[in-house]
Amino acid sequence: QVQLTESGGESVQAGDSLRLSCTDSEHPEHSYSTFDMGWFRQAPGKEREFVARIGADAENTYYADSVKGRFIISRDNAKTAVYLQMNNLTPDDTAVYYCAQSNMWSNRASDYLSWGQGTQVTVSS
Repeated sequence: QVQLTESGGESVQAGDSLRLSCTDSEHPEHSYSTFDMGWFRQAPGKEREFVARIGADAENTYYADSVKGRFIISRDNAKTAVYLQMNNLTPDDTAVYYCAQSNMWSNRASDYLSWGQGTQVTVSS
C-alpha cells in the first residue's frame, strides 16, 4: 500500500503563493524515481482535474492551461517527494489538491495508481 501524504495547503489571499509537498513513505529512492508524479485538484461540486505532472527523470513537465506560467512542479527523488509551487493564486484555484503516482505519462486520473488524501487550498479575493 503506497502512502502518499500531501501538506502545505492553507487559506490565503488572491495573489499569494503556496508550496505544496507530497512525500512517498512506501518506496525507497530507487523505486520512487521510476514513477511519474502528478498533481490533481477537485473543487466543490466539480470533477477532479489534472494540474501538472513531472516525469521520473524530473526533466519533463506538463501543465494544465489554467495553471501554466503560475505553477511549477518539481521533485526530489532522494527525498521521495514532489512539490507544487503555486504563484499568483486566484479564487478559482480553491480546491483539494492531490498528488498521485503513475507508471504512465498521462493527464488522466484513471492512469494514476496511488493517491494521497489531499490538502485543502482556499484562496479568498
